[in-house]
Amino acid sequence: MKAFRLEELEAERAANEGAYLQFLRERHMSVGLYALDKGAQDPQTPHNQDEVYFVVSGRASVTVGEETTQVARGSVVYVPAGVVHKFHHISEDLRVLVVFSPPES
Repeated sequence: MKAFRLEELEAERAANEGAYLQFLRERHMSVGLYALDKGAQDPQTPHNQDEVYFVVSGRASVTVGEETTQVARGSVVYVPAGVVHKFHHISEDLRVLVVFSPPES
């Protein structure tokens, strides 16, 4: 078993001064913590893997392809591989668990 505490992951991510911290990588998936502060710009480009976002905290809009929705704590968003997507209008610091399948390269 591998177990993680969100506050420890957030501290490690912040210490590394990056918006993203991959904390689990297995044969068929990887998982990371993505952080965007209020008002930040999301620099993402499409990925080669399917993704699932689980919003741990914060508020924002997300656009996936041509569709836009509001997200907040508890929201889950699926993004197919190769589809353009961005978080925007981030009104509260956003913390998101990201699952990639297959693992992010």
